[in-house]
Parts: sequence; structure tokens; C-alpha cells
Amino acid sequence: MPHERHVVVDDEDADSGGVDQIPQGDAEFGGLAEYFGFDVTLTRVIVAVAAFFAFPVICIIYVCLGLLLPVRANEGPVPRHNDPVERQVRSSPHDTLANVRYRFRDLDVRLQRLEKFVTSNRYTLEREFRKLEE
Repeated sequence: MPHERHVVVDDEDADSGGVDQIPQGDAEFGGLAEYFGFDVTLTRVIVAVAAFFAFPVICIIYVCLGLLLPVRANEGPVPRHNDPVERQVRSSPHDTLANVRYRFRDLDVRLQRLEKFVTSNRYTLEREFRKLEE
């Protein structure tokens, strides 16, 4: 069943109240960017530039979106997956790169042997014998 997309305002962006907090701003435009698959930062920059040219229009759109869009509940931080390769790269990137190089060289040698065998007369002969056995 396909996942339905909804335009929403992020709770963490929408919660800009409080004296000590710096307002996040354009939570509504961030929600639109996420819905349509645009880069959120780029969308916010475009809105900021557009505000210089059409400030009243941007304000009206912003207020309308703020009133019409539902607020998405804050689900907390996104859990990071414990990828063993990522952990190894973070702990010793040079050793990881050397290990990857070694593995690719080994795979390249094995592939060369396989190509050599498949293109050899022996392979052709063994294939013909298998056909005769069937």
C-alpha cells in the first residue's frame, strides 16, 4: 500500500515560542519543501529573497499556511543505524580504505581467472561433455 504524503508543519519548527528561543521561521515553507521533495534550505532562501520583492504576499501566504496546515508531532531524534562499515570508517579510515583496496584487487584477480576459464578451450570442451551427458 503506497505511503500517502501530507503537507505538514514540523513541530520543532513551529514551536518558536519563548523569550530565550530564536524563532525558526518558515516552518510552513519547510513543510512544503519536504512534501514536494525540494531542498528545505534552498526553499527558505528563495522565500527570503522573494520577501524583499513581495513582502506582503509572502506574509499572507505564510499566515494562511500556518493556519491551514496541521502540525506534525515531534517524534524525537532520528535513531542512527549502527552500520558496521560506518563505524569502521569513523574509527580507522585509512585501514578501511586499505581493506577495500585489498578486497577489490582480490575480486579483480578472481574475475580475471573466471574470464580466462570461460574463454578457454577447456570450458568449451567441458560444456560439450555436459550436453552429451544430458
